[in-house]
Amino acid sequence: MHEMSIAQNILEIVDEYMVREPAAKLLEVVVEIGEMVAVVPDSLYFSYDVLVENSKYQDSKLIINILPLQGTCRSCGHVFKIENYNFNCPSCHSLDLHVQGGQELRISHLEVE
Repeated sequence: MHEMSIAQNILEIVDEYMVREPAAKLLEVVVEIGEMVAVVPDSLYFSYDVLVENSKYQDSKLIINILPLQGTCRSCGHVFKIENYNFNCPSCHSLDLHVQGGQELRISHLEVE
């Protein structure tokens, strides 16, 4: 389950920030995950909860925002959401696309008190 190592990496990044703000209390960690990233949100929530249990972050909450996979057709310029891994342009049916988004895995922001 690689979600556990992702949760560990998230908390390492959180630790790096929280060292600079020693009086702050972590409330939320917001992460953005692209649709194409092989992360199971429920497993990531579980892993995060296990890692923060009985720690200084035990009252914090993980928020996951799923980012869509999008494409821009190079033939007609149509911008669209790619669904069910169908990479055909819905406007002109071209396969000549520029794929954007959907592959991110990042901490968007932290909410601290």
